[in-house]
Amino acid sequence: MTGGRGAGAAVPFGSHTRPYPPGTLRPSGDPEAADRRVLDHYLRWKACFVRSGIGGEEDRYAVHTPDAAHPYVAEAQGYGLVITALMAGADPGARTVFDGILRHVRAHPSVNDPELHAAQQDDRGRDVGGTDSATDGDLDIAYGLLLAGCQWGGDSGGDYTELALRRIQAVKDREVHPVTRLMKLGDWSCDGWDAVSRTSDGMPGHFRAFRAATGDPFWDEVLDAQLTLTGTLQRQYAPETGLLPDFVVDTTTGRPRPAPSQVLESPHDGDYHWNACRVPWRLGADAALGGDPRSGEAARRISRWARTATGGDPDRIGCGYRLDGRCYAAGWSPAFAAPLAVAALTDDGAQGWLDALWERLCATPPDPGRAYAAGVQLQSMLLISRNAWTPWR
Repeated sequence: MTGGRGAGAAVPFGSHTRPYPPGTLRPSGDPEAADRRVLDHYLRWKACFVRSGIGGEEDRYAVHTPDAAHPYVAEAQGYGLVITALMAGADPGARTVFDGILRHVRAHPSVNDPELHAAQQDDRGRDVGGTDSATDGDLDIAYGLLLAGCQWGGDSGGDYTELALRRIQAVKDREVHPVTRLMKLGDWSCDGWDAVSRTSDGMPGHFRAFRAATGDPFWDEVLDAQLTLTGTLQRQYAPETGLLPDFVVDTTTGRPRPAPSQVLESPHDGDYHWNACRVPWRLGADAALGGDPRSGEAARRISRWARTATGGDPDRIGCGYRLDGRCYAAGWSPAFAAPLAVAALTDDGAQGWLDALWERLCATPPDPGRAYAAGVQLQSMLLISRNAWTPWR
């Protein structure tokens, strides 16, 4: 592998030193061959989307998003930090890219809290579309910093960890509802918006890592609130599928429900759409890395529905579903398929389904015009191949 298995990384890519819980599935075949396929996807992802010289500074990097509203968005920078921290030891330039993305993030603080990231920049690296934050980006940025603190250690590692702790505190102060403990949409969310939550911002593994890093039991409450919401939505609105909607409303009333049309983004705000498609990945990741039975059960419900609905054929996965499982959008995207493969890790009857999904993902190189799908796919492949790990184990 590029750079060998050292390159100063505490947990080098391909080392597989962090075991998954017993019973977690993995793709059939040679693990080293799986590692090579992930590395190939990473190098393609990096070539397609990682840009240097942002804002005229040679050492500033950012993940480019041709499919987003603006060329550089917070979500993509969070993905970039997590991915490059996990690829250390295979890519000798991983830390350089990580530090470059971090420079970009730190150069664009939110107007509401300097420890959070202004959500959008243009092709010259200038803030656009407002200078407040997006919760999903901040969560991944903080998590990526925790990974970096573990990965590279030493004085620089201390810096990464200190930055992570400051960002975790800012997320707590500005992006978690003080009563429900559910994630808000961003640091701008107030008044009626406080009762709206994006289901894909519920990242139980991140909350578990934040608890371990800070020692703050507040994050146990956030974790419990998110998994309780997940279970409630599955039982009341998707008992046959386990699917979650993009957005939830009325979270402050004790009666949360799927959002109606056009609450924030689209007519499909209450459907399993381009935000919620990430939920099986986040749930499956927590089950695979943390062993939480609640995350595992929620992920299995989605996995079992998906393999039944498609007859075990990954090509039959659509790009949008009603919560009852009716597909309303044809086509195929790794953004929908890859998270289902992560969920399949928790499903003891899904070995054939997992293998089929894995082969389909391996045969699907990143589309240079689709940064979102490519980022979700690569992070899912890191999990499936057992090259993801948490900073608290």
